[in-house]
Amino acid sequence: MRPQYGIGFDFGTTNSSIAIAESGGTRLASFPFAGALTESFRSVLYLEQLKESGRTTLKSWTGPEAIEHYLAADTKGRLVQSLKSFLSSRNLTATEVFGRRVVLEELISVMLRDIRNAAEGQFGVPVRHAVVGRPVRFVGAATDADSDYAISRLTVALQKAGFEEVTFELEPAGAAFFYESSLDHDELILIGDFGGGTSDFSVLRVGPGMRDRKGTVLSNDGVGLAGDAFDARLIRNVVSPVLGAGTMMRSGMDKILPVPNWVYLKLERWHHLSFLKSKETLDMLETVKRQAFEPGGIEGLLHLVRSDLGYGLHQSVQRAKNDLSRHEMTILSYSDGLVEIHEPVRRDDFERWIAPELGEIELAVDRALTSAGVDRLDIERVFLTGGTSFVPAVRRIFESRFGAERLRAGNEFTSVARGLALSSLALLAQSPETT
Repeated sequence: MRPQYGIGFDFGTTNSSIAIAESGGTRLASFPFAGALTESFRSVLYLEQLKESGRTTLKSWTGPEAIEHYLAADTKGRLVQSLKSFLSSRNLTATEVFGRRVVLEELISVMLRDIRNAAEGQFGVPVRHAVVGRPVRFVGAATDADSDYAISRLTVALQKAGFEEVTFELEPAGAAFFYESSLDHDELILIGDFGGGTSDFSVLRVGPGMRDRKGTVLSNDGVGLAGDAFDARLIRNVVSPVLGAGTMMRSGMDKILPVPNWVYLKLERWHHLSFLKSKETLDMLETVKRQAFEPGGIEGLLHLVRSDLGYGLHQSVQRAKNDLSRHEMTILSYSDGLVEIHEPVRRDDFERWIAPELGEIELAVDRALTSAGVDRLDIERVFLTGGTSFVPAVRRIFESRFGAERLRAGNEFTSVARGLALSSLALLAQSPETT
């Protein structure tokens, strides 16, 4: 007999959450961090090579615990962020961790297992079946086949983590189920779900009259960019120039050349940053530093990569981005004793830098409406979820199309998990094994 509860799992690029739905409502698992509790499990993995009893072992921590161990370590191990962003890539199937080849699915499964175990302990029930969220289009996925490949890899990781039965549901649909739970009437809505790596949109009919859900999802669309892409623009325009981007060097052939740009492109993506810490890249940067006309910036870049300081830089960039949602100007500040960055950033400059990404989001919203066969005036409510929904330029996309009075938000970081849990409970109720 199937359980009489539903589990919803939102495995995110930046943050993850897991919820249970029962007849009395939904509740989320929480995780200790910095002396308090958080319902958002940071999607990070930290690895250290330890010597115990004369043997070398590989130790791992995930989520908030990973961050605490990383910050406390004098000699940094390996902190890996945004692993979800690699799922659609056929070029990255494994990586070397302290000389050991580890497949991506194994790394992801470590995080998923820790989340599942924590949820079992708090919910007091087995967590083996779940409705798991997925984006409309994965980061880096150019085709549906790429997204299918990402799903197959995520399925393997979930199985390795102890999940026995998984149903995938689009993340914006999960947010819609959560929003629907508060309605006493039917509505035609647009859901905008903004994660760290993807922006997804669904047009749905929701409400008490849509019990069987058949035909309620009218369209889906999305793009493989969101908060991380906005961070990348801040790095390109503010951080990378301090670290030597755009400066010149004298090659071994006595030619004047720009310093290699590809390493700065990697710096812009959190999920690539930890993979710069290889002997080949570090040797290349040492050579560039010796040949650079302005070696100080290259030395700073080397220091960040060699010491695996991406997390602190990430936090500084995100703080600046968040400040720009509340203020017209902020200072992007990062300091670790060797690298000092204190650069002013204006909101209008930031919005100019992210204009291409905003344009892609606008096109995805318009495609979702066209595919659904509805006019923007037909949409009764717009429910926005995810941290990037706070960015003023993003909100203006929806205010200009639908009017501020139709916009709704709430539980921006956990509504998807709650909605997926409600979806899981509904699916179980429809199963003949539960009757």
